[in-house]
Amino acid sequence: MEAGIRTSDGGHPVGRDVEHMVFSREDRHRFRDKTRRCLDALAQMLRESQFDFDRPLTGMEIELNLVDGRGEPANVNEQVLDLVADRAFQTEMGQFNIEINVPPREIGGTGLVSFEETVRASLNAADERARSGDAQLVMIGILPTLMPRHVSIESMSRNPRYALLNDQIFAARGEDMALSIQGVERLSTYTDSITPEAACTSFQLHLQVSPAEFAQYWNAAQAIAGVQLALAANSPYLFGTELWRETRIPLFEQATDTRPEELKEQGVRPRVWFGERWITSVFDLFEENTRYFPALLPICEDADPIEQLGRGEVPKLDELSLHNGTIYRWNRPIYAVVEGRPHLRVENRVLPAGPTVVDAMANAAFYYGVVRTLAEHERPVWSQMSFSAAEENFHSGARDGLDASIYWPGLGPVPAAELVLRRLLPLAHEGLNTWGVDPDLRDRLLGIIEARCVTGTTGASWQVDTVRSLGGDRIGALHEMLRRYVENMHANEPVHTWERHS
Repeated sequence: MEAGIRTSDGGHPVGRDVEHMVFSREDRHRFRDKTRRCLDALAQMLRESQFDFDRPLTGMEIELNLVDGRGEPANVNEQVLDLVADRAFQTEMGQFNIEINVPPREIGGTGLVSFEETVRASLNAADERARSGDAQLVMIGILPTLMPRHVSIESMSRNPRYALLNDQIFAARGEDMALSIQGVERLSTYTDSITPEAACTSFQLHLQVSPAEFAQYWNAAQAIAGVQLALAANSPYLFGTELWRETRIPLFEQATDTRPEELKEQGVRPRVWFGERWITSVFDLFEENTRYFPALLPICEDADPIEQLGRGEVPKLDELSLHNGTIYRWNRPIYAVVEGRPHLRVENRVLPAGPTVVDAMANAAFYYGVVRTLAEHERPVWSQMSFSAAEENFHSGARDGLDASIYWPGLGPVPAAELVLRRLLPLAHEGLNTWGVDPDLRDRLLGIIEARCVTGTTGASWQVDTVRSLGGDRIGALHEMLRRYVENMHANEPVHTWERHS
């Protein structure tokens, strides 16, 4: 999972040699002032409606694992990127990770097919070249063969930006980090780096929206985040231990936590954050970031955003964007400038990678369809449920997958699969129709979601069922399960159709 050392539009904000960077008190003071100047500039731009939203686009990012011939994590991302030689692929925090950024396009018509074809072609080509370097790509939430020895500080990508982020998080924390997850089994350990966060590989969806509609879309995304996790769970194992159906969620919440126990007890907000309230404007989120969170990377640029606006220029709001990138909201606001025009996006960071490209596209279709309908509904769902209920749904979906009990207005607590079949799939159909998605494509992708609910099969449940059916040594079973997973991943048949016995 991207760890926030990129700007919101995918570039690298730390565009200088940061290997020996040390931040002074003056740096932090100046950064706070600059961030507030950026907030003032954003407020002015929102008042003047200076944003591009006439032709809303969507984008995707997919994080991937690299494994060797034995299915073990392979710390070869630099070598693989050299072999792939495609600028769409970039490093991630772990040397066993890479990421692909899929160029944006429209959802309507056959846009989702175009996404699917582009991703499959890119991943197949990258995997073929990676294999020439004795590595292969795996699209999965958490690599099941990953063990504690694989996530030492030595496994962190060599880009000095990651070491800088690690140093700043531990400087803020002042002690080693506890990882404690109670699921089907229990994991309790400590780490002296943020490298375990690299275990989390996600599928991130971007949706460009107008300033006037941003709050509705963000609120809608928050309202269905728990359902997304229940439907798409694909991370049941960490360090050989069966935990949550979507273990990425508690792992990421803990692996980048800057708070020692005392600050948690005081109610200091975590940097991996679901949030605490429904919003009325995108400004609410950026303002919260500035008010609640000290800077991790107080790096200032020379440009003054207010002066830029006065000259008729479009400011990049560098400090605000950099700070936003170090606060890990599950639905994150994005401000970016493309070809001289600013725009806003909701970045949905909830989903795990995998199990297949077609499963990922089905997850995307469900999300884009439901949020469109909910965002435009006359009586918003967030006016009928508390924010704390949405947060509880989020963790229930992550913990229990399709077996989760999800609260929904008018229904009360209901099994996730039943909620999707009875209430949310029709909303997804309606939303995709509004986007203008080709009907055959709509039915194919949402049919995959329906079949998952009917069969009770997710990537996580398939992994667990396969490991249990194999029996014997857990580590050996995890390796054999991964081997079968990779075969199925390449076949690109939806996970609910995968063979489920030994």
